[in-house]
Amino acid sequence: MTTSETGGLVTDMAGLREQVGSHIGYTEWREMTQELVNQFADTTDDHNFIHVDVEKAKATPFGGTIAHGYFTLSLVAPTILQLMNVTDALMVVNYGLDKVRFPAPLPVGKRWRGGLQIAELSDVSGGVQVKLLATIEVEGSEKPACFAESLMRVYG
Repeated sequence: MTTSETGGLVTDMAGLREQVGSHIGYTEWREMTQELVNQFADTTDDHNFIHVDVEKAKATPFGGTIAHGYFTLSLVAPTILQLMNVTDALMVVNYGLDKVRFPAPLPVGKRWRGGLQIAELSDVSGGVQVKLLATIEVEGSEKPACFAESLMRVYG
């Protein structure tokens, strides 16, 4: 088991067991842009003004536009891909989520990063199921924009 350049985990399936309870790192900081939020709005047909109307959103308690909750949740996927590399896995699939919360907004113009902890590991046919505690943090915010218990199945 080693850590990657970004502080993530590089291990084999057997090594995952040793990492239960460990925080395995953070992604690099990235900026949330209005262009990305608009693209998500177009893709999902969710054009709530709080996400896409910069002027109208200034009058809200958020003081500007914010990323959609589901957009923020979708940032968990690249966080996992960047921070967890299981070298002998033939396939890794998203099995679902046990819990998702959005304690704080992800404002447009702010930087975010993902963090990951391995919470549980259980055997499944052909591999293991890993419960990951993922956070999407906003630079300067006391609360994360998203907390998710993500279930991944790793097959060898």
